[in-house]
Amino acid sequence: MTIPREVKSIVNKLEKAGFESYIVGGCSRDFLIGQDPNDWDVATLAKPEEIQKVFPDNFYENKFLTVTVRTKSRKASLKEIEVTTFRAEAKYTDKRHPDQVSFSKSVVEDLARRDFTIDAIAIRLKPKSKIEIIDPFGGQKDLEAKIIKAVGNANNRFSEDALRLMRAVRLATTLGFQIEPETKAAIIKNANLLKSISIERIRDELIKIIDPDKAAEGIELLRETGLLKHIIPELEEGYGVAQNKHHIYDCYKHNLLSLKYAAEKKFSFEVKLASLLHDIAKPRVKRGEGEEATFYNHEMVGAKMTSRILERLRFPRNQIEKISRLVRYHLFYYNVGEVGESSVRRLLKNVGRENIEDLLKVRMADRIGSGVPKAEPYKLRHLKYVIDKVSQDPLSPKMIKVNGNEVMKILGVKPGPRVGQILEILLTEVLENPKRNKKVFLTGRIKELANLSDKELAGLADKAKKEVSTIEQKKDEMTKEKYWVS
Repeated sequence: MTIPREVKSIVNKLEKAGFESYIVGGCSRDFLIGQDPNDWDVATLAKPEEIQKVFPDNFYENKFLTVTVRTKSRKASLKEIEVTTFRAEAKYTDKRHPDQVSFSKSVVEDLARRDFTIDAIAIRLKPKSKIEIIDPFGGQKDLEAKIIKAVGNANNRFSEDALRLMRAVRLATTLGFQIEPETKAAIIKNANLLKSISIERIRDELIKIIDPDKAAEGIELLRETGLLKHIIPELEEGYGVAQNKHHIYDCYKHNLLSLKYAAEKKFSFEVKLASLLHDIAKPRVKRGEGEEATFYNHEMVGAKMTSRILERLRFPRNQIEKISRLVRYHLFYYNVGEVGESSVRRLLKNVGRENIEDLLKVRMADRIGSGVPKAEPYKLRHLKYVIDKVSQDPLSPKMIKVNGNEVMKILGVKPGPRVGQILEILLTEVLENPKRNKKVFLTGRIKELANLSDKELAGLADKAKKEVSTIEQKKDEMTKEKYWVS
């Protein structure tokens, strides 16, 4: 990997002006492990007003000594680069932000205030495109060992900023790392501090934990560290709650494995969250024990619980409605030859045509989470076929650009069989050549057909109906082939 020229330019200009400067934070970590950083940060000896003099195109609207420098880059992650003065922080009364920020003259002191060793690495640019790595806390070693470890005293780090509790889990999940034992013990000890963090920040970290392929491992890590009970305690209610003969896992593990499948398949965020929450109500509605235990109406109760959970976490209304709807209808019943097209139409109406594909994905995740080897058996493919079939516009005279009233007006006649027969004939001619579906052509053709006898018109109409039936049959065969059903 190479350091972008925009970043190099900022560092070099600061150095040229006499201010020691480094690339720091998550971008240094990502750079060292070969990942493309989402953004770039620079730490410098220069004070905010001095940074502003070097880079006139900037904005500075905070009390944390950070100046945002605008570049002319076309890449979104490089359009704005944060440049922060070396700093040393004091107490964190609100468990999130330092009460005051003071200047520091040492990059090592600046790194000492950071959360984890892998983020406490600085890179200094040297001549001939060489770099010097400043790593006072062994971050490179922890990167190689794939370990998340707090800088210094872990209890102090989490007490300063309680959001770091979730950040540790998020980094472990996204990077595929393990949390070092002492750091993990400190998370467990300080889990209650999460209550002091705004729900919006907790939600944002949760989204990032659910985003990667290892989302299920992230949720389990939240449970192991005692954080989950402060975010979605309802999920923990299912831990150790056995199901029935249709499941081999308890409620919690089933939900987790459903999420695992959805994440590995890179389904949408809404599908992943619905997969995690689809059986959230089972512990509350369970009746009986053993193989014959029942969970009546868990999908309806679960939809209400899901809505309350997502409202509590301040998710947008449109996401709340969609995810709750996926939970509500995830238990739809379908058997080939048993459930008719009218039932499928009702499902489409309830779920929304735009959500039906996501509902089927939740169903697949549900099946895999149950320990069933096939995610998409024949009947699910057959359901997709029926959904596609009932969603298609039927071949009918409504498809042509004249109706019965217009036929009667053109011919000056009253309602009768000849009107319908003319429309049937026009439909086959338009299906044969869609360019004919124009008022001018249709009007002229109506007048021509009006000259035929009743017998001749009826004969053509019968032939037209057979042709439409053949087209419908071929269309249905093509739809069946699409889903490998017979």
